[in-house]
Amino acid sequence: MKKLFSIAVFVFAFSMLAPQANAKKPDLAGVWYKSSPDLLRKDICDYLSAASIGDTGGEIIGCIAPHAGIRFSGPIAAYTYKALAYQKPTKIIVVGFSHKLHIPDCVAVFSEEKFETPIGSVSVDANISKKFIDYNPKFREFPKAFVSENSIELQLPFITSVFKGAEVVLLAMCDQDKKLSQLVSDALYNVLKSEKDFVIVASSDMCHYMPYFEAEKIDKDTIEVIKKFDAEAFYSSSLKTKHKLMCGYGAVYSVMRASRLLGANESIVLKYANSGDFEPATKNRVVGYVSALFVKKEGQSENTKNVSSGKNEEGEKDMLNESQRKELLNVARDTIKLYLETGQRFVPKTTDETLKTTMGAFVTLHKNGRLRGCIGRIIATGPLDLTVRDMAIASATEDSRFSPIALDELKDIDIEISVLSAMKKITDHEQIVMGKHGVMVEESFRSGIYLPQVADETGWTKDEFMNNLCANKAGISPNSWKNGSCEISVFTAEVFGEKEK
Repeated sequence: MKKLFSIAVFVFAFSMLAPQANAKKPDLAGVWYKSSPDLLRKDICDYLSAASIGDTGGEIIGCIAPHAGIRFSGPIAAYTYKALAYQKPTKIIVVGFSHKLHIPDCVAVFSEEKFETPIGSVSVDANISKKFIDYNPKFREFPKAFVSENSIELQLPFITSVFKGAEVVLLAMCDQDKKLSQLVSDALYNVLKSEKDFVIVASSDMCHYMPYFEAEKIDKDTIEVIKKFDAEAFYSSSLKTKHKLMCGYGAVYSVMRASRLLGANESIVLKYANSGDFEPATKNRVVGYVSALFVKKEGQSENTKNVSSGKNEEGEKDMLNESQRKELLNVARDTIKLYLETGQRFVPKTTDETLKTTMGAFVTLHKNGRLRGCIGRIIATGPLDLTVRDMAIASATEDSRFSPIALDELKDIDIEISVLSAMKKITDHEQIVMGKHGVMVEESFRSGIYLPQVADETGWTKDEFMNNLCANKAGISPNSWKNGSCEISVFTAEVFGEKEK
């Protein structure tokens, strides 16, 4: 454990900067936090000094920090920022949301050069900000989303105080539905996967305006879900109460999911409290706050963990035995049935350690021999049984090519599952073995994937397979795989279905 930061190094070393021509002035200074530079520095210094942080044991990829009035949220946010201070990131991506604006399919990207605070200005990383705008039209410059927006502004005094010279990217989600949240997650992964020295901050408070002990119980249940580091379970649980378990549930889901994709394999909750802990008179109507980290620990990466029953590189041994395959098929069918009947997610109760290992998977649905839905998770982000569960629901209800499956047609549906090995980058396309390898191509922000069985189903040659993958799935030049302009990764898939039973 390193020595606590001194005031001189941690806070007072940063002098107040002069206003900038292309800088946004703070809206909440003097209301949500103190406008006096000296008093604000002292508050932040006190919060940071009081936060006791042990060794996180790895690289922090993402985190959660609250954003209420600083006298309430500051003591908890300080845990997150003190942990980050040891890592010294140079790029900080803040994912907040708009409390006041609800605009479907809109993620606002802060586009001014700086954002002022009473204790200094925070510079914006224009290059990364532009990458988000280029990623998808739903990311756009929208200054109004950052006016008096505490989910963004309350993070900046800490960032200004703790990180000398760091630049920020500020994203405000104007909608937090599942599809937009997944888009934000995918964008975070694709934009940041080649970056270094970054961290992603999800800005959110916990449940709002409930009696102290009721809020504490709900928040502790939410914290247990966060500890499990299961983004899909978190999003599902966040919608169960009219009070919302976290106001920034979409932001937290996006950062949690992206952190997984970027290599984080452990969730660490540092501190929890609610406003009643700081002002007892408010205990009949409190707001909760949590500080949490998503950490990549070497030697136990969830995305590359080996399974004792898995294939070797030659594919000589099955990843799953017959009993495990049957159990996953049952999970998929029971999941779809329960979800169509009640809207509830099935909870697998397997005791098989292999099915609890992190692996990617696709679930494919056929009706009378015709495709009826197919969605999968290429990069492993959670236990295999839960991945199959979530992809079964997605294939049945979210494949945009088809209408959602009706309960009365489920009896006519055949389920097929493809369990994926880890991705392996290759530099020579001659290494691709048709019928054995699934292939993913990536160029800039575009990517496409074919499962191994596509080659058998279509009868394509390798040239036809790869040309179609590049042009029709990834939207890049058909020859990208030959001229070296795209990255190629291969994987194997163990495919099994109900028709085999």
